Amino acid sequence: MAQIKTVKDVDLSGKRVLVRVDFNVPFDEKGNISDDTRIVGALPTIKYLIEQGAKIILVSHRGRPKGEKKTEFTLAPVAPALAERLGKEVTFVEDCIGPAVATAVDAMQGGDIILLENCRYYPGEESNDTEFAAALAKNAEAYVNDAFGTAHRAHASTEGVAKLLPIRVAGFLIERELEYLGDKTAHPERPFTVILGGAKVSDKIKVIDALLDKADAMIIGGAMAYTFALANGKKVGDSLSEPDAIDTAKQAIEKAKNKGVKLLLPVDTLATNALDFKNAAIGDSKVFEGDIDDGWEGVDIGPKSIALFKEEVARSKTILWNGPMGIFEIEACARGTFSIAETIAENDNVAIIGGGDSVKAIKSSGYSDKVSFISTGGGASLEFLEGKVLPGVAALDVK
Repeated sequence: MAQIKTVKDVDLSGKRVLVRVDFNVPFDEKGNISDDTRIVGALPTIKYLIEQGAKIILVSHRGRPKGEKKTEFTLAPVAPALAERLGKEVTFVEDCIGPAVATAVDAMQGGDIILLENCRYYPGEESNDTEFAAALAKNAEAYVNDAFGTAHRAHASTEGVAKLLPIRVAGFLIERELEYLGDKTAHPERPFTVILGGAKVSDKIKVIDALLDKADAMIIGGAMAYTFALANGKKVGDSLSEPDAIDTAKQAIEKAKNKGVKLLLPVDTLATNALDFKNAAIGDSKVFEGDIDDGWEGVDIGPKSIALFKEEVARSKTILWNGPMGIFEIEACARGTFSIAETIAENDNVAIIGGGDSVKAIKSSGYSDKVSFISTGGGASLEFLEGKVLPGVAALDVK
């Protein structure tokens, strides 16, 4: 794909710059931010714009308020959290369009930062309404998109507004996402191993298909593996699986064989006769090789699979990981996922964590600071890896 222009390719000094960030961060029951990955991800771009003397207007969504102003989805608590990380005041504006925004922007000096209220409070955001996009663009002279996690959505703040401003470039976060998910998987240092986990084959079949054209080896874990087990004629007991995706799994197995890609499936499974996810507990546990008995549910890869997968990961020079090996949120079912994380951390490789639950898993493992890149995109990462054009990226200027 053509190289996208970034903030370093244009002069933004003194300009009013609308910056689309992804501050859709989780909060705990006490109202504190429980994971600031997305805020931290935006800091390099914001700091660069401060240095340039730009007037920085941050716009983001939070949650799914469905076009209504719901206080539980306000971005107000993000402003002080961002200010603390920047060591600089961040002014919160209780709207994202209209007079309050115009007044705040008029008062800005170079290097000042304002954070607008949740853009999804307006139905025009998700419908990519031209009038709403124009209202967003009204106070800006340039547009920067640094929200990779929403770049697969053609919304007003990710696509519509970009068409209305003369400068539209990427921030450093999007630049890095495109580099790691794009260039480093298209031209990987080999061997290149893809690790896929999570629940559904149907969610990732296009990614599987696309990556089988690039990978030397592919490891399948998580609940996806039980659908592959069914495709190989095995019984999976009460394990989560997709019987209607068996043919899809068979096609992937056949493609891997035809392409000469080593496809590694679990050879044993840790299963339980009682799973209580809410209380993070399981009943009795047992390791099955081959068929899993009725009444038992697979919750992690077994010890032989861990050893097999670790050996493959250890010899890999490029690794793309999307999806855990088991129910890592429960300590008794976390060994598979955390063992993979440990092996990645211990070896010399380019390791890319492909967004979604994988980010939570690598952080829970304690090895997040030992991987090359952690994607901030869930659905956006998958769609980009599938080879889809992301509207929020396509709307930006190219070199």
